[in-house]
Formats: sequence, C-alpha cells, structure tokens
Amino acid sequence: MAAAEPVALGATQRWASRRRRARTSLAGARGLVGLAVALLSALVFATSGTLAKGLLTAGWSPGAVVLARVLVGGLVLAVPAALQLRGRWHLLRADGRTVVAYGLVAVAGCQLAYFSAVQTLSVGVALLLEYLAPALLVLLAWARGRRPAPLVLAGTVAALAGLVLVLDLTGSVRVDAVGVVWGLLAACGLAVYFALSARPGAGLPPLALAAGGLLVGALALAVAGAVGVLPLETARGDVALAGAQVPWWVAVLALALVAGALAYATGIVGARRLGERTASFVGLTEVLFAVLVAWLLLGELPAPVQLLGGVLVVGGAAAVAAGERRPSA
Repeated sequence: MAAAEPVALGATQRWASRRRRARTSLAGARGLVGLAVALLSALVFATSGTLAKGLLTAGWSPGAVVLARVLVGGLVLAVPAALQLRGRWHLLRADGRTVVAYGLVAVAGCQLAYFSAVQTLSVGVALLLEYLAPALLVLLAWARGRRPAPLVLAGTVAALAGLVLVLDLTGSVRVDAVGVVWGLLAACGLAVYFALSARPGAGLPPLALAAGGLLVGALALAVAGAVGVLPLETARGDVALAGAQVPWWVAVLALALVAGALAYATGIVGARRLGERTASFVGLTEVLFAVLVAWLLLGELPAPVQLLGGVLVVGGAAAVAAGERRPSA
C-alpha cells in the first residue's frame, strides 16, 4: 500500500506537468495567432494614407475621407456582425457604453484630434505624438501599481526611438503649442482604442464592436460636419490609385474595405489575444508598413535611417511582448 502511494503521486505529477505543457503550448499558439492578426491590422491600417492620397489630391477634405472610410466600413461590417451575434442583441445592449466610447473616442475623437494636429504641425510630428499611446499605456499601468518589467521598459525606449527614425524628423520642424495639444489628445484616443479593443466586456463579438463603433464614429463625424466643426468637401472626378486613374467610388471602397472594415476588425481580434499594451506596441509597426506601402505603390523610397528605425520598432515590440508574457508564466 505504501509503495503504491509514490507511484500514484508520480503519475499525478506527470499528469499535472503534461497539463501545464499543454496550457503553455496553447497560450503560445494563441499569442502567435494574435501577433499575426495584429500585424495584419497594422499593415492594412498603414494603407490608409496611400489609399486616401488620391482622394485628397482630387479635392476631398480629410474629414470627408475619414467619414467615408468609417461609414462604409461600418455598413460593410454590419451584416457579418449581425450574423455573429445570432440574435443575441442583449450583448450589444450590455456593452452599449463600450461601443459608444469606442466610436466617439477611439474612432471619431482620435481621428479628429489627429487631423486637427496636422493643420498646424507637420505630419511626422503629429504621427510621433499620436504614437506616444503605447508609452501612455505603460505609464498608466505603472501609476496603477503594476510596475513594468525591465524588458518592457527597454522595449518601450527602443520602439519610440525607432519610431523617431522611421518618421525621419530632419530639417526645420515647426512646432505649434495648440497642435501639440491636439497630437497628445490623438495619443489618448489611440490608447483608448487599444484598451477598449482588448476588453472582452460582456462577450460582445469583435465584429459587432467594430461595426457598432465605426457607425457611432461616423454619426459623430457627420454631426461635426453639420455644425461646421469638420469640413466635409468631396469631388466626383477620377482619382489616382496605385498608378492608375479610377472612379472616386472605387477609391472610397478600397479605403473603407481595407483600411476601415478589415483594419478595425482585425485590430480588435489582435488586441483581445495580445492585451492592450502588447497590441499597442505591435501597432507601432503601422508606421513602418506605411513607409513600405508608400514605397511599393507610390515609389517613395525609404531612407536607410527609416529602415534602421523599423528594425528598432519591431525589436522593441517583440521585447514588450516577451516582457508581458513573463509574469503570467
């Protein structure tokens, strides 16, 4: 009887060890899938500038481009979101505040603040301010008593340094105080985007949150345009897209489907799998992808310093992801 006890104990330990290995393997696979989805989101988000450039050159105002992007994207996602809900409309009501906050702050507010910053700042400076969001999330967690690991801090510094290099902020840069405030507000909106995207909430499916948030954001942008806060100017002529002349509605559909519906939906899925802080640092690769997309479609060749910055951004994001996984392990 006494001899059977060590055997049973050993079998129990081996079973527990196998369960731990299985959980670790599952968590690793889930993290890799989340990383792939988050990178896809950053890539399609990065196409927004290139896809919108033809519309802006043809006479569309930035506000009109953003409104078309989120409105059409929200309408496209509404059908699969309804199918994903399967009649469980109570989930939408239970997470109503999250949907409204996502649409007003993460979609409409963030983009309004960014375009307001661009009016008085260079695009590079405005982007740099907006992408302070990952650092804000780290500082917020620190203020709440969750001290970041040294690897997370090192990754934060490396990613932000790489971001500066990717933006290639050389030459004379005009800095306006009001523009800086708008840029910091855009960073807060982007931080809210990652925080709300990562929240499981009451079980609202990612497509439902994306569709609801985009439609709420579109409504807010339309109201801002109606009261004169946001200029909404459009043009009906052909626009340039990837070196060809296409009807304006083709450019709008490409922008809304790729940089709107697909970008926000994959962004929510990736953030829920990775967590808000890791997803926010992976989102820094959007700037790198934007440089590469402009190179491929517009012939704008990135400088060597930008490529070096891209390496730092990716390395910093990987360090943050590794540092975030260690406490749970």
